[in-house]
Parts: sequence; C-alpha cells; structure tokens
Amino acid sequence: MRVSVFLGLMLCASPAFAQQRFLPAEIDAGGRLYFANCTGCHGPEGDGVAGTNFSKGQFRRGATDDELIRIIVRGIPGTPMPPTGMSEGQAATVVAYLRAMTATAGDAPAGGDASRGRSVAAGKGQCLTCHSIAGSGGHAGPALSDIGLQRRSVDLMQSLVSPGGEVRPENRSVRVVLKDGKTVSGRFLNQDTFSIQLIDTTDRLLSLDKASIRESTLVTTSAMPSYRDKLSAQELADVVRYLASLKGQP
Repeated sequence: MRVSVFLGLMLCASPAFAQQRFLPAEIDAGGRLYFANCTGCHGPEGDGVAGTNFSKGQFRRGATDDELIRIIVRGIPGTPMPPTGMSEGQAATVVAYLRAMTATAGDAPAGGDASRGRSVAAGKGQCLTCHSIAGSGGHAGPALSDIGLQRRSVDLMQSLVSPGGEVRPENRSVRVVLKDGKTVSGRFLNQDTFSIQLIDTTDRLLSLDKASIRESTLVTTSAMPSYRDKLSAQELADVVRYLASLKGQP
C-alpha cells in the first residue's frame, strides 16, 4: 500500500530555501522513492492533494532541506501523514527530487489534447512501433500503459525532444557481438550465468547463450529518435497530455 509521504507540506518553502546542490544520481534516486511511495496520493506532478503543489514549491511545513527531511522521516503527528520508514539519507534524495521538480516545472508543456495526442502517437509519431499501450504495440521500448503514474509531464516532454538526456537503467540497450561476427542489438532485459536476454529491433525476444558471445556492451545512449523537428509544438503538447493520462486503466 502506498503511503502519502508529503501530505501537509505546503506554502512555506520555495527554491530560495534550497540548502545544497544535489547530484543527478541523488535526484534520480529520490525520484524513484517518490514514485514508489508518494504518487498514490500526490500524483507525478506533486499536485494530487488539494492545496499542495510540489512542482511550484508549495509546502505547508518545512522550509529548509533539514526540516523537510525530518518531516519525511518522522511524519506529522495528528495528521494522515505517517513516518515513512526512510532513512535520513533516503529522505534527503527525495528532497533533492522535490527541489528538481520546482526547478524544471517551468518547462512543462501548456495545453494539449489527449485525444489528439493519441492519434499522433498511433499515427505520425509511430510510438507503437517500439512501445506497447494496453497490450497493443511493440516491445523494443518500455511499455507506456501506466507512464502517467511514473513520469511528470515535463519529463515526458524531455524524453520526446531529447531522449538521450536521461536513459534510465531499465531502458538501456545492449550490443552483443557473437563469436561468428554477427552483431545483435536491442533492449536489455536481464542476464544470468548462462545467457543474456534482450528484445531486438525487430521485436523478437532473444536469449543468447554466453558461450556464443565474444563481447557485450551496455549502450548509454538512447535508441529513440528526437521528435523535436518531427512534431509541431502543438503535437508535442498533445502527445504529452495523452501519455500523462495513461494510468494503467483498461
């Protein structure tokens, strides 16, 4: 059961209160904790509870990083927000993510129509070539059926226009060179003592025997093309609105 980590943090903090600089890895770790524990109540944009908006730096209690960390760890007695069970180090990464949310919120797309976005994603955008939505589409890229629960609108837009800016570990590709000289590339799924599993660019699930592999390399760049020059600003906003609406419902 997800718990609401930040219920009641509102109106007293802003980016001006940020106490330290955070590394990208800390922000990413905090984002994972936030999405695992907080989006059930607060949503990916941080505005799921009336009167709060983390993307705008609106908190009820706590101004400094230390104060926010203390609230996250201990909860707020007499309110629906319980202690989270996080360590202070984990809570600090969540604060890092909250600060990053505020810093990037201004880049979120305005407007957008989910119905039009669905048409663009299925047609001109060719999203279903690599991604699946509600069981339809390819598997070379991650499934998008509940992407609206996992990513903020600003992050979705960034993924569309600059997909190489952030490649999450679960979305990495692998390049494998077999002993016969053949090269196989695709989305990395898993590996064990004897094999490497991946989905190749033709949407085939492959399990390659390590005995047949000369070398393998995890690819740090994204195979996804940028849509910056392929879709208009309105089309991008429409697609983002559509993706943000995908919450895993049938």
